[in-house]
Amino acid sequence: MTTTTTTQLLTIDAATLQQWLTDERALLVDVREPVEFAGEHLPGAQRLSLSRFEPTQLPEQGDRHIVLYCQTGERSRQAAQKLLAAGIAPVHQLAGGLEAWRRAGYPTQVNDHAPISIMRQVQIVAGSLVLTGTLLGALVSPWFLLLSGFVGTGLTFAGLSGTCTLGLLLARLPYNQRG
Repeated sequence: MTTTTTTQLLTIDAATLQQWLTDERALLVDVREPVEFAGEHLPGAQRLSLSRFEPTQLPEQGDRHIVLYCQTGERSRQAAQKLLAAGIAPVHQLAGGLEAWRRAGYPTQVNDHAPISIMRQVQIVAGSLVLTGTLLGALVSPWFLLLSGFVGTGLTFAGLSGTCTLGLLLARLPYNQRG
């Protein structure tokens, strides 16, 4: 069992979580957005999206460990901080998130009919805006190149901070609320 501690936030590995799930000792909470959860999630997980995360909405844990996860670990860490601030402790986080779970070879529930992932939606929208800004900058006015620069700045910020504003906005669209 691999665990690391930050205050009362404990990080566990996929093997430990698998054992806890087998023993029914984990309250597993996916903090990703509805469209992400609908596309793929860990068996037995409940969804409580970070964008609307309220500690009071946490399901009854009983004597189970609270385990949060997301795609890679950043959003689950943010959700854990909200729980800890509300006095709910200890809180566990799956190290490496869904990606680490898959790399460890554990199964996920996949829905091939779910909307495309938020990350792919971000790539499509950002790429379209950069292409549009470049074409309009070359054909109409160089001022349109500012659009491409603005999108590039946003993507750089998202990469550095781990927070993608465009992704959060896209997640709020009605077709992404399914799941």
